[in-house]
Amino acid sequence: MFERFSSGYYLGELYVEPHGGDRAVIQRADHERVNEQLYADGEGIERLDAPLVMKLDGGHIPVAGDDDVPSGTLALPRELADETLPARRNVLLADADRAETLLRWEGWEPFANA
Repeated sequence: MFERFSSGYYLGELYVEPHGGDRAVIQRADHERVNEQLYADGEGIERLDAPLVMKLDGGHIPVAGDDDVPSGTLALPRELADETLPARRNVLLADADRAETLLRWEGWEPFANA
């Protein structure tokens, strides 16, 4: 789904569409798979529900998992979507270190938000 793009990001292509929710989401199984492949370090019990951080059109977006989203789709809240959606788009996914830094700036703590 994603391939290494730079020292801090992976690149992938997703179908991006607006939805009525209040947060950005991808299919829960995709979310857990990406979390496990890219964010887990293999030590102890690890969370697979931590937000992914995706970059779309210059902005970083925390992304959660949702069972109602089709695989390969990023569903954005309507206020983040523009008139070009729905469409297939290149999406950058922050690696584990960059994602943690970006999420901490927004007040997310790995264990406090469990």
